[in-house]
Amino acid sequence: MKPQKTKPQSIFRSFGFYILVLLAAIFLIFGFFQSSSTGEKKPISDVIDLIKDKKVKQITVDEDVLNVELKTGEKIQSIKETGQSFVEILKNSDIKPQEVKLSIKDNATSKAIYGLISLLLPVIILVGIFYFFFRQARGQGDNLLSFGRSRAKTYTKDKTVVKFADVAGVDEAKQELEEVVQFLKTPEKFRALGAKIPKGVLLVGPSGVGKTLLARAVAGEAGVPFVSIAGSEFMEMLVGVGASRVRDLFDNAKKSAPAIIFIDEIDSIGRQRGLGIGGGHDEREQTLNQILVEMDGFEANVNVIVMAATNRPDMLDPALIRPGRFDRRVSIDLPDITGRRAIINIHSKGKPISTEVDLDKIARRTVGFSGADLANMLNEAAILAARENKKEIDDKSLEEAATKVQLGPQRKRMTSDEEKRMTAYHEAGHAVVTKILPHTDPVHRISIISRGATGGHTLIPPAFDRYIETKTRLLETISSLLGGRAAEEIEFDDFTIGAASDIERATSLARNMVTKFGMSPLGPMTMGTQGENPWIAREVGEGRALSEELAAKVDEEVKKIMDKQFELAKKILRENKEKLDLISAELIKRETLEGDEFEDLMSKGEALHQVKETMSEKKPEES
Repeated sequence: MKPQKTKPQSIFRSFGFYILVLLAAIFLIFGFFQSSSTGEKKPISDVIDLIKDKKVKQITVDEDVLNVELKTGEKIQSIKETGQSFVEILKNSDIKPQEVKLSIKDNATSKAIYGLISLLLPVIILVGIFYFFFRQARGQGDNLLSFGRSRAKTYTKDKTVVKFADVAGVDEAKQELEEVVQFLKTPEKFRALGAKIPKGVLLVGPSGVGKTLLARAVAGEAGVPFVSIAGSEFMEMLVGVGASRVRDLFDNAKKSAPAIIFIDEIDSIGRQRGLGIGGGHDEREQTLNQILVEMDGFEANVNVIVMAATNRPDMLDPALIRPGRFDRRVSIDLPDITGRRAIINIHSKGKPISTEVDLDKIARRTVGFSGADLANMLNEAAILAARENKKEIDDKSLEEAATKVQLGPQRKRMTSDEEKRMTAYHEAGHAVVTKILPHTDPVHRISIISRGATGGHTLIPPAFDRYIETKTRLLETISSLLGGRAAEEIEFDDFTIGAASDIERATSLARNMVTKFGMSPLGPMTMGTQGENPWIAREVGEGRALSEELAAKVDEEVKKIMDKQFELAKKILRENKEKLDLISAELIKRETLEGDEFEDLMSKGEALHQVKETMSEKKPEES
């Protein structure tokens, strides 16, 4: 094994530490010797008497201190007045200086060293303390001259091993980016026909869909260096640092051309200038201005393409996304069922999946999952299987992992029988209303086991990837959301706080139907309020986005929708009270019901209802 090399920075730190310790020790030693005293202290008159009695062997004069050694070997000390010569004192006492053996101690050198140390040591200590805290704040590897340097990480073609085959569920985006790859590989083919490849490619999509992975795949396919940096890394507490780092980033990329610059979360520095109170952040705007200049200043023969990712394209400055800068926009949406199936195939490699697992069913069950969610789900399934000492990942582990990703982990908490019964009726209310309504999706699972912030859950995933919603479906969805609250009122004639999130979602959906979708008597018009739409009422003083009269009408229409759908949910549950009781009883007993078990119980409830109707019809005849 090769010996580990010590970083020069660590050596410097140790050396500086020991220098400080050494200087402090020297300072203390000199101070000790300067103030050291030996022997008994006596007044100078006693010393004169001892000299007259011929008892003194030697006197050492150390400035104002007299160190007297007697012939008996005893040592005493005395202090003379400052500025007065000891020889003059002897003469004034009628003592000849020749009769006393005197020695004068020279402290000039030690005094100079002590003075220099006492002057420099506090300064050195203060500088050392400042340097230590400065290094802690700046992080490892920084120094006083590195403020303006880019913090981007460069991945060479040897390190960039991601290919398009490693990215699934974004086929349309990959087709758009194929042209970028071909330009980086063979730019002459495009220039020969007078074609200009976009200087910037903006990847737009929600979190977790693979924007960064797709950018790395472009670099991997083209075999060029990939320079990656986050938008927040440009910002610093010092003015002008962001712009300096932008210049350094583009200079380094041009030296490695052809290359790809990837700026993640560009909305952190690319927000529209002038937004907010006071006109915005000067340092951020200065950084954005430098990016605009660098992108527009590319020469035709510089093969550097800038890619950026954001999930807030509406916040970007128009100058940033105009043609000539980010002139190609690639939208990346959540994967459809085919994309989810391909993503599951990629992330299931190396994992022992049971042969009984239907991955197509998993793909259908995970509507709305991003690529990151699917990767996390498969990883959680592997962890759960290992925890239970399984040799393979089975359906149970995958289902639990999907629910955990969607709602959070199970919470084992003690609940009373009354709370359990209330939760069961609440979740059964959701399920029964959803089942009866004709345009809703089938119930996948019902449970009264706590997960995250919920006391129970009723999973109703979309049966397929749906891109268009109708007014009928939206209204039935509101009734389904209010089914839990309706069941509480019917069974207990009381309410719980468990319906808070349901009411919030239903109200938001109803308000969107009125203000955004034009699905109300107010007509097809957008009525976003201030703060809901970033393009409305941006600046202070622009006025309200809604008049008081129109806002009142919006609230009235929202309330009408909520009241009507709530009454529909109660009507359904009253007409199907036997099914509601049956589902609730089974939930109390088993805690969790899968979709097929719920369908069987609903069929049994229908049979029980028919039997009761038959018996009620026979009773009058028997009487």
